[in-house]
Amino acid sequence: MKLILLFALILSTNAYAQDGDEHNNENGQEQHHKAEKHGDDHEHEGGMHGHGHEDDEDESGDSHGHGGGHGHEGGKHGDGMHGHDHEDDENGDSHGHGGGHGHEGGMHGGGHGMDNIKQYFEPLPASIIDEEKNAALIKLGKILYMDPRLSVNDKISCNSCHGLNNYGVDNEPTSPGHEGKRGGRNSPTTMNAALHIAQFWDGRASDVEAQALGPILNPVEMGMPTKGAVVQKIQAIDEYQVLFAEAFSESKYPFNYNNIGKAIGAFERTLLTPSRFDDFLNGDEDALNKSEKKGLKKFMRMGCANCHNGVAIGGNSYKKIGLVEPYETEDMGRYEVTGLESDKKVFKVPSLRNITKTAPYFHDGSVETLDEAIQLMAKHQLGRDHVGHGMVRDIKAFLGSLTGKDAE
Repeated sequence: MKLILLFALILSTNAYAQDGDEHNNENGQEQHHKAEKHGDDHEHEGGMHGHGHEDDEDESGDSHGHGGGHGHEGGKHGDGMHGHDHEDDENGDSHGHGGGHGHEGGMHGGGHGMDNIKQYFEPLPASIIDEEKNAALIKLGKILYMDPRLSVNDKISCNSCHGLNNYGVDNEPTSPGHEGKRGGRNSPTTMNAALHIAQFWDGRASDVEAQALGPILNPVEMGMPTKGAVVQKIQAIDEYQVLFAEAFSESKYPFNYNNIGKAIGAFERTLLTPSRFDDFLNGDEDALNKSEKKGLKKFMRMGCANCHNGVAIGGNSYKKIGLVEPYETEDMGRYEVTGLESDKKVFKVPSLRNITKTAPYFHDGSVETLDEAIQLMAKHQLGRDHVGHGMVRDIKAFLGSLTGKDAE
């Protein structure tokens, strides 16, 4: 009888233990499921809900930091990050917090870094003009671009302010004209300019053909008095008699002011500067080094790519300077063209191609270094009051990959 009771007690104890194991296992699975569900990235109306971690490696190889942010319709709603955004400083330590709220045209959250590159960027095309068909027109355009005789005193050419051997700029805050007087805005590069939505900082010229004609008649810049005076001066030069006849062979009267713009514009359409970043976009993963890839990831994650995107990495939209944090400038930008209150202090977003070579920066050329430009843009456009040295260093490294290979 005692043996029977003992045997029954053992069976009962084993059953209780099994029940406990199953109960614990169910609880553990439930907790694990909840943890997985909490850690997942959730898609919200086609956007990114971005609760996942987005790690940055510091220079010692350690990986840490948190991404994040809430997505909105279409997945493109932000100029910045909601959530913590740890940055690497120059010692490899990671610190800092995320900044500004999202705005139109960009990601409103974290996500998975490199997965969205082609959502923002596209490589330069091989060409945007048939160079063989337009050879005579392009040849004429280049000669006109370099010719100081287009100015009233034969001293200023297009190349004076937009040097072909200097990434299309003169590295001056503002450029001196025929009398040495300076305009109020920085001379933007002509490299890749034909890809832009419009020309000049305020977009007042629709294309490079129209833009080329503006400075010739500008009293501060090249100073020619009238269109007729320009045509008369050029027509009197024997070399141009042949060049215009060849370039406009189907025209009975090849000499007119608009044709000068057509020729210069055709030449400017050849000024494309493919870079290592284009190689990367075309599938060469080794085209960028580790630092540049890290900078690209931060460039996207911080929100820079919301405005600086597309084939020119900018140049395809207008934005107010001081979108989040007011920026002091007396220049009213596009308002001077449209008269719209909403266009006050609105400028064309500059292209970042060759940006490490085209200082100084901003519409007035008031910012001397790229480091300062990155910090100011983060503050005024993205609402980030502090950007660590590591963030600036890595983004600057990425921007270096946008320099044209043939121009280096």
